[in-house]
Order: sequence, then structure tokens, then C-alpha cells
Amino acid sequence: MRKVSLLIAGQDRAASNGATFDRISPVTSQVVSRSAAATFEDADSSVNAAHAAFAAWAGLAPTERRRRLLKAADLLEQRTAEFVEIGTLETGAKPDWYGFNVMLAAGMLREAASMTTQITGDLIPSDIPGNLCMAVRQPCGVVLGIAPWNAPVILGVRALAMPLACGNTVVFKASEMCLAVHRLIGTVLQEAELGDGVINVVLNAPADAPAIVERLIAHPAVRRVNFTGSTSVGRIVGQLAAKYLKPALLELGGKAPMMFWTMPI
Repeated sequence: MRKVSLLIAGQDRAASNGATFDRISPVTSQVVSRSAAATFEDADSSVNAAHAAFAAWAGLAPTERRRRLLKAADLLEQRTAEFVEIGTLETGAKPDWYGFNVMLAAGMLREAASMTTQITGDLIPSDIPGNLCMAVRQPCGVVLGIAPWNAPVILGVRALAMPLACGNTVVFKASEMCLAVHRLIGTVLQEAELGDGVINVVLNAPADAPAIVERLIAHPAVRRVNFTGSTSVGRIVGQLAAKYLKPALLELGGKAPMMFWTMPI
């Protein structure tokens, strides 16, 4: 059994009240991981840590952010066997699927790293003779990333990579179905020396998910929400984002692009 902690401000933390919950393997019916179950206090601490780290991360030279993200991609690949071991136990997926997950996720990190020097602004026509208006793109602050269990390394990394490349800090709310896998992504990014608080990972018990998600979205320092998951949950996330006036990116209800049917003979 693997013990899984929160990642807040670069530190492994238990829940503030000591609560935990277990992930049961769908294959063996045994306890695979025992995770900290975040409280409201932990959710707030994760956002506060990301907010505190924002100025330093956003102020890094683009080439330095690129170097650290490239290092994270290399470290992710080096942990492939660990991702495979944990992932197959937590979700019951095949080892090849997790190997593919890590390969594609490492590529996403490298692609995001390449974008750090490609962030451009715009020149806007002006009505004042001899003058130009210029729009400059700037990082917005703390981004909340929420990813599902079905392609956990791919979709987890996708929720983080481009926001980090653009100079934002991230709070990553892990799926209750694959907490150890999602927490390992946080470990890799921390080992890549992004900086304490640049990436924070929140784990919660399934029953606490609605309250924890709303708490995270409602926090004044959270500026953007990135969610991948079901249409039903995405509708709730979208409504919460609207309630608290937070721009949200939602990818919902994706299915396999093939349909099977039986034809009469």
C-alpha cells in the first residue's frame, strides 16, 4: 500500500485534520493507496502557496522556465516504470497504456517548454497620429487544473504544462480514482526545481469533492479553471466558475470515435 500526501509549498503534508481515505484496486480489491483527504484549510493553503510563488515564477526568464520544463520531461520519462506500477494497480489499465501516457505527457512538457519564448503581443492601430497601441500578454496568476483518471498522466500534465510555460502557478486537484499517479506528477515537477509552490497537488475523499472544488474555485487568488471530465460534472464546474466570475476551459464527455452495431444476417 502506498501512502500519498498533499503537495503544498514544496512540502509533503498530511491533511490538516489527519483524515485519509483508501483507493481500492478494481483488479485485486486490495487497498492500493491511502491518501490524505484535504480540508478547506488545505485547499486554501494550496492556493495561497501558489499565489506566493507566482511573482518569482512569472519573473523568470523564458529560457529558464524552458530549461526547468525540459528537465521535468526527462524526469517524467525516467519514472515510467513507477507510473506503470502505480497506475495499473489504481485503475486496472494495461501497462502499455501507462507507458504511452508517460511518453505523450513528456512530449507535452517539451512542447510547452518550446512555447516560453513564443508568447507575443499585438500592435493595435491608433487614431492618434504618430502613435502605436501595444498589447502585452502577461501571466494571470494561479490556475486550477482538474483532470480525470482515464488517461491520467496525459490529461494531468496537459492541465499544467502550458499554464506553467506561460508563467502561471498551478493548483492541481487530483482525481479520486488515481491519486498516487497524479501526485507523482507533482513530485516530478517539484524535483525539476520549478520552485516551492509553483505546483501544488490537492487530494480529496470522493464525498468531499463538490465542496473542495467549490472552495478552490471561489478562492480570490484563483484566476483560471481548467477541467477535463464528464459533461455532468463539467456543467457544475462551469456554473461555479460563472458564479465566481472565473474564466473556465472545459473539455467534456469525450468518447471513442467508433460505433459498433450488429447487422442481421
